[in-house]
Amino acid sequence: QVQFVESGGGLVQPGGSLRLSCATSGSPFTIRAMGWYRRLPGKQRELVASISSGGGTTTYSDSVKGRFTISRDNAKKTVYLQMNNLKPEDTAVYYCNQVVNTRTTWGQGTQVTVSS
Repeated sequence: QVQFVESGGGLVQPGGSLRLSCATSGSPFTIRAMGWYRRLPGKQRELVASISSGGGTTTYSDSVKGRFTISRDNAKKTVYLQMNNLKPEDTAVYYCNQVVNTRTTWGQGTQVTVSS
C-alpha cells in the first residue's frame, strides 16, 4: 500500500513563498491524478489544485489561481505545490491525496502559517 507524505510547510510573512512536497512511499506504486487540499481553521477540506497523472492538465481554485503552481516529477514519485504571494487567508493544513477514489484516511499534512 502506498502512502503520501507532505512536507515543506512553515511560518512565512505575507507575500512570502513556500514549496510543498508530496512524496509517495511504499509499494506498489501507481501513477494517479493528484490534488492538493487544505483545511482552513474551522472549515472542511477543500481542493486547491490538481494535476493529471502525466502532468499535462492542471486545475486551481479561484482563490489561489495565479499564485500557486502544482507540478509533479513521476521519476521522483513526488508532487509539488509552489505557493507565491502568500496571504494570511492561506493559513491552513495542506494535504495531498488522489483526486479519483480519494482515500478516506488522510495523512498528517503540513502546516502553513502566513502571519506578520
